[in-house]
Order: sequence, then structure tokens, then C-alpha cells
Amino acid sequence: MLNTDRASAKQGIQSIEVGTRLLLALAEAPGPMMLRDLSASARMSASKAHRYLVSYLRVGLVQQEPDTGRYDLGALSLRLGFAALARIDAVGLATPLLHDLSVATRQTVALAVWANHGATIVRWLGADAPVTATLRVGSVMPVTRSATGRVFAAHRPRKHWMAMAKRELTENRRQHLEPQTLAGFEAELEAVRRHGVAATSGFIPGISGMAVPVFAADGALELALVALGHSPSFDPLASKISQALKFQAARLSARLRGKMASGPSRGE
Repeated sequence: MLNTDRASAKQGIQSIEVGTRLLLALAEAPGPMMLRDLSASARMSASKAHRYLVSYLRVGLVQQEPDTGRYDLGALSLRLGFAALARIDAVGLATPLLHDLSVATRQTVALAVWANHGATIVRWLGADAPVTATLRVGSVMPVTRSATGRVFAAHRPRKHWMAMAKRELTENRRQHLEPQTLAGFEAELEAVRRHGVAATSGFIPGISGMAVPVFAADGALELALVALGHSPSFDPLASKISQALKFQAARLSARLRGKMASGPSRGE
């Protein structure tokens, strides 16, 4: 009996392995997919893919857009992804610094990474009730109007965010919000690169925010440190908050360089 159990364990469950192809196809796609495209990417018939998707919908691994019928990764997939992110060195190293940043700024602070849907909050520490009422782990921040989104757009290749930006700019024009043109947005990104910080005050009414980049040893953008607060108390302290963000970002970047190098970096 024991030998049989061991043999079964080695064989695994083939249906799970087959169904994983659908999840991998969604993870690699630039956005939600129609059933025919998803099944083709997963190399299975549409009827077979639909049976898997019904179960995945029930447990939250996928979700379906009610108006288009397209499929995308669901809440459980995001939860698993964020759990994995928490084990990545950059997020793990940054998390303890949130407390220091919160004390220095007296504002709500957060960590954001670039995920499938864009600039995504993965950690936050609340100090301001108006902010904590709207900020959640998993919140995806707009590329064009949020400080967080602008930091990622300023330091990531345009191909990663251009489609998002174009959709947002169209909606900005419809609602008479800024920025409204790609040229105007790219001018704002140049200012972010020049000053090392992005700042906004109109994305959430009454809330101001700042974000700064944290770079890995290879110079690539690793994550963003974010501070948000009620505008009347945040704006007068903008200079102090910016300095605190940049200080903690420099500390974290130095730690990441030390982690990647064979020995301690000069900043350690």
C-alpha cells in the first residue's frame, strides 16, 4: 500500500498540470482574453478550457468581465502573487523601513511594485484616516494621475505603460482632467526623472501624494516608496516628506546593492 501511495504522489494530478496552462496564458497576456484566444494559447479545445475556467471562476483564480466575457486573473491569483512578492528580497527589505518612513513623515506610507495590471500597492502603513479609507493592498494606481504611477512610467520602458497611458489620457480628456496629451504627460515624467520624486494632489480629492523610485543593483527600477496624506496637513510638509522618502529610498537601494554583491557595498 505504501509503495502505491508513493507512486501516486510521483504521478501527481494531471488535470491540475493541464489546467495550469490556462493560468500561465493569462499571466503572460497583456490583458483579458476571449475564450477562443485563451484556449488557443493554452493548446486545448475551447470546450475543455471552459470546463477548467468554470472551476477557476468559483475559487477566484480567474474572473470574467460581464460586458465582454473576457477572462483575466482573479482575486485568488492576485493574493498568491502578493504572497510570493512578500518573499522577494526587495519587498522584504523594504517593509521594515515603512515604520521609519511613517514616523518621519507622519503620513500614510506604502510600497508599490509593477505587476500585471500596473503600479500596484503591496504594503501600506496607515496614519491618515482619509487615506486608509481608500488605500488597499492590491490597489492599482493610474499611470498618468497618481504619483506612484508616474514614478514607474518615468523609469520603465514606454512599451510597458503606453497602452495604459493612452486609455487614461482619453478618459482624462472626457472628464476634463490633467494630463490630457501624451506630450504633456511625458513632460511631467521628465520632471519626475529630474527631481527624483513624483507629486500629485488631484488624483484623490483632498489627498496629496508623493512617490520615489528604488533601484536594484543593475539600475532597474525595483519598487516605489509612497507617502499620502490629507492635503491641508500634507502640503505644508511637502519638502520634509520628499527628503524623508529620498533618504529611505537611498537606504533601501544601498541594501539591495549589498544583497546582490558578493560583499558589503560602500553604502553599507
